[in-house]
Amino acid sequence: MKHTPSSPRRTVRKPAPTPGVQPIRLLLVDDHPVVREGLRSCLTRLPQLEIVGEAASGEEALRQAARLRPDVVLMDINLPGINGLVATARLRDLVPAARVLILSVHENREYLAEVARSGARGYLLKDAAPEELVRAIEAVHRGEGFFSPPVAAAMLASLGGPPVAAARPDAACLTTREQDVLALIAAGQSSKAIAARLGVTLSTVKTLRERLMRKLDLHTVAALTHFAMAQGLCDPARPRPRAR
Repeated sequence: MKHTPSSPRRTVRKPAPTPGVQPIRLLLVDDHPVVREGLRSCLTRLPQLEIVGEAASGEEALRQAARLRPDVVLMDINLPGINGLVATARLRDLVPAARVLILSVHENREYLAEVARSGARGYLLKDAAPEELVRAIEAVHRGEGFFSPPVAAAMLASLGGPPVAAARPDAACLTTREQDVLALIAAGQSSKAIAARLGVTLSTVKTLRERLMRKLDLHTVAALTHFAMAQGLCDPARPRPRAR
């Protein structure tokens, strides 16, 4: 596979890390340069994170991980050569201390069962909010698992586990902007009216609506409205849940 030379990167100034606290060392693995650029732009400004390398294939990911010894590997599934799940399984022997967080667009059951067998510590969909991505990285680094609610429910089903009710997230799992959109949906506002009210594009509002539905696993306006009312988002006199 031919790789084109990467363009010069702009230096991004980031806050100094907390004295005595080592940043989490990250390896980004995705065959799409635009995706890696987006991840780098999102994460490089955070003092608790350090991007130490990138890879565009499964084989390159293994070589880079062996050389760089990252703490957390952000791994795509669809890679040229060996795929991300095979690379994840091999990393367990090659770099046992490295923990893998899968980032993918897929949430079908066949992938999720393979993710569980590969030894990955977490699975996040690529449309997750940046705040959720950071929480996932930190959780995986601590040795915890991190799976988006719809992913966790599908994974349990794929492994043949007993039917269980997935814990319903509360409004604190939403960003402040997502809470604002949810409150306006509950108030009966259209997407166009919400865009005008918040000063954002209609496309942004549609993306936020889809993200809300995915995060909360609620897929109708009525269900979102009921949730917003239960969480106090429709009562201006009540403090809103603090976004984590």
